[in-house]
Amino acid sequence: MSDTHAQTVSFVRETMIEASPPPEKQAGAVKWLRENLFSGPVNTALTLLAILAIWFLINHFWNWVAHSVWNANSLNECRQIIRDTWGEGSTGACWAVIRERWNQYTFGFYPMDLYWRPTMSFGLLFVALAPVLFSESRKIRRIVLAVAAVVTLASMIQLNAPTPWLIFAAIVLIGGLIISERNNSWLLVFSLLYPFLGVWWLWGGSLWGPIMVIVGPVLGYIAWKLLGRISPILASVGMIGVTLFWWLALAGRAARDAENILSLAITPVNSDRFGGFLLSTTIGIAAIAISLPLGIVLALARRSDMFLVKSLAVMFIEFIRGVPLITLLFVASLLLNYFLPPGTNFDIILRVIIMVTIFAAAYMAEVIRGGLAALPKGQYEAADALGLDYWKAQRLIILPQALKISIPGIVSTFIGMFKDTTLVTFVGLYDPLKSMSDAVRASTAWKGIYWEPYIFVGAIFFIICFGMSRYSMYLERRLQRDHR
Repeated sequence: MSDTHAQTVSFVRETMIEASPPPEKQAGAVKWLRENLFSGPVNTALTLLAILAIWFLINHFWNWVAHSVWNANSLNECRQIIRDTWGEGSTGACWAVIRERWNQYTFGFYPMDLYWRPTMSFGLLFVALAPVLFSESRKIRRIVLAVAAVVTLASMIQLNAPTPWLIFAAIVLIGGLIISERNNSWLLVFSLLYPFLGVWWLWGGSLWGPIMVIVGPVLGYIAWKLLGRISPILASVGMIGVTLFWWLALAGRAARDAENILSLAITPVNSDRFGGFLLSTTIGIAAIAISLPLGIVLALARRSDMFLVKSLAVMFIEFIRGVPLITLLFVASLLLNYFLPPGTNFDIILRVIIMVTIFAAAYMAEVIRGGLAALPKGQYEAADALGLDYWKAQRLIILPQALKISIPGIVSTFIGMFKDTTLVTFVGLYDPLKSMSDAVRASTAWKGIYWEPYIFVGAIFFIICFGMSRYSMYLERRLQRDHR
């Protein structure tokens, strides 16, 4: 074997090469610049063009930013301060409008003495989200809950929140932090109750209303258990029928009777007082929370083998995706009342949330359907081989993998939907981008100001959307199971 090998090669080394010193270690800023900015002629040219563009922007806008004024009572006063400080003909940003009208951009026309209620509601939202979004990382969960507790309690103190509510918020925030250290899943109880409590805190009124809404599914579950011994189909129909009958016929009357016996009411706030980021956040969070499960159901229905279920899902998804969101908002604002009984008072924000949720769910269904189609057929066959029924296979095997694949598309849909909440300005609601800015500029003190409100609102939207994007990247890394 060795002779044959020696005859087939042109040269066989007979002596060892002397040891050479290791190559010089390449690290630091020079290496990073060479690899990322100057790796070739095209990359070098693009880098130089980008530097020139950045220099042009800085040179053009630097004086406007550097001459900013933060403390003034009107636009004319801002301009006078800039002239007195930097000379005649100087320009500068007047951020004093944000300092003076921050409450309107944040809360709209919500009563000033009740600012603590949306502040508390938003702070406690993180306690509800902790077991859902940060269930695997104790460090991140601890940081989020600690920061939420400090910021929420400090803000409530600054906003003169009543002492009982301040104590309640402290108990929930600090208690949530302690409970999450022991057993994070215990917080899921608060996560289930938060949507009803959040509605009560924001809109006020009687607590018996949300309580009676919760009673509906409880009665439906009891009906499902009792009828399940007879027939599964009858149990499902009975559960839905009992829940709807309670909500439509008995819940309102029961809430009024309970309120007469024991009052649990707080100051009510009408929906026309909502505005600014309070309005956008309320619509965005509600639509995100509802559209994801609805989109999953629609995606499964579209891939169903049952012709009627699949056809209805396809018609619904294609119709909603083929209609602009602004059209659905006009339907919610103007046309929906024509289909309701006379005298029906259907809250405008609730109508908008329903339409935005339906719109987002249709797009969500297609994103999730793409994740389902990307799974190999062997995953479905493996579920069948294990003897799992349809729902167990979807819950334990199919959907976890499909949702992991669909994370970028899901988060992109969420970001687009949150930005689309500014379209509510066309149905008479005060979104932070246009309607609220128009309301601020309507004052003679700030008439003529233009760029500063839009830049401020755009920066807040960027921070929120960028946060969602970074969380999706963290989630992708945490769920990564590929071999490296």
